[in-house]
Amino acid sequence: MRLSSLLTVLAALAGAAALAQGTGSVPEGDPPLQSPKPALLSNPTEPSPSVTIIGAADAHGVLGRDVRSAAGEEMGHIVDVIVDRTGTARAAVIDFGGFLGVGSRKIVVDWKALRFGGIAVKGDSVTLELTKDQVKAAPEYKEDSPIVVLGASGVLEPLQSSP
Repeated sequence: MRLSSLLTVLAALAGAAALAQGTGSVPEGDPPLQSPKPALLSNPTEPSPSVTIIGAADAHGVLGRDVRSAAGEEMGHIVDVIVDRTGTARAAVIDFGGFLGVGSRKIVVDWKALRFGGIAVKGDSVTLELTKDQVKAAPEYKEDSPIVVLGASGVLEPLQSSP
């Protein structure tokens, strides 16, 4: 390819790029291109949402996390979190026992019985302040049935229904 042909192609590409970015000439009669205003700024009477920044080492998801007893025994993994009407976490559903999903059952433990201190790394587990025998004796969780929550101290206040 000759140098003049190469320069012509490069000039055409540069012109096309400039038009694509909105920096090229606009035909007469057409309004100039404007970037849309963000929705948050379009109505100054609406309050701005709050923004909270949580450090990567300070918060982690819990679904799917392995659960171990304080003695290091495998207890299962968290499959759901139960919240009350205010959105406060009340309990965790743990898939307990079994092998590869066979023979396992779900139990519910009080949120206060869980310790999350060592979950900075994705593979770290949650600690449950109950023994394996206590968890084995817990009734099975079944959807659409009253939930029996196993608490570490043996005392759990029932969730009061609002009138």
